[in-house]
Amino acid sequence: MDDVNATIIRPFGPSILKTKIPEKIGNELNTYIDKIIENKKKSEELDFGKKLIGDVTQEFKLEKNFAKESGWLQFLANCSAKWIEMETGKKINNFSLIESWIVRQFKNEYNPAHYHNGHISGAGFLKLPKSFGKHIQQKGGAKDYLGGTLNLIHGSRAFVSESIFTIKPKVGDFYFFPHYLMHTVYPFRDTNEERRSISFNAQIDREIFETI
Repeated sequence: MDDVNATIIRPFGPSILKTKIPEKIGNELNTYIDKIIENKKKSEELDFGKKLIGDVTQEFKLEKNFAKESGWLQFLANCSAKWIEMETGKKINNFSLIESWIVRQFKNEYNPAHYHNGHISGAGFLKLPKSFGKHIQQKGGAKDYLGGTLNLIHGSRAFVSESIFTIKPKVGDFYFFPHYLMHTVYPFRDTNEERRSISFNAQIDREIFETI
């Protein structure tokens, strides 16, 4: 756990842990995903889209044996433990993965504001378009184009208190956050390339979750 390189981000109430997916694990994930995409039977078997809210091309679960063998499960467990210890000084003894899944998003598709189950959730990026597009109308000031961004939402805007934390995707970046934190991904345009992300839900020690 000491080798986890991560940063705490606190743009509003809940903290967020930002880290990097190890390159080896990221490559294994993408290779595995490409094989699932090519295998129609396996894609249907692992389909997760009917249980998720996103209006996207494809969403499917990772097989738990692959999550373990690839090191993905250990990565999630190590980072979650580091995050909880950094924030609370407590060490978790239990990390139970509920699900981890892939979201394949293309132009004009989106993920509406929603939250997850479990105790801890997260999202990161495995493959991105060269560009998400630009504003239809030219904008002045610092108004960036939000297409394809991940937006974490908490509370409402107030004096010196933001309610939205906008994340510009970068391949390999991964963010851990509490399961209840609302988040959304806006549609993008001007490209036929894939925005590929990975998410998860997990439970930790109940006594720690309920007392912090």
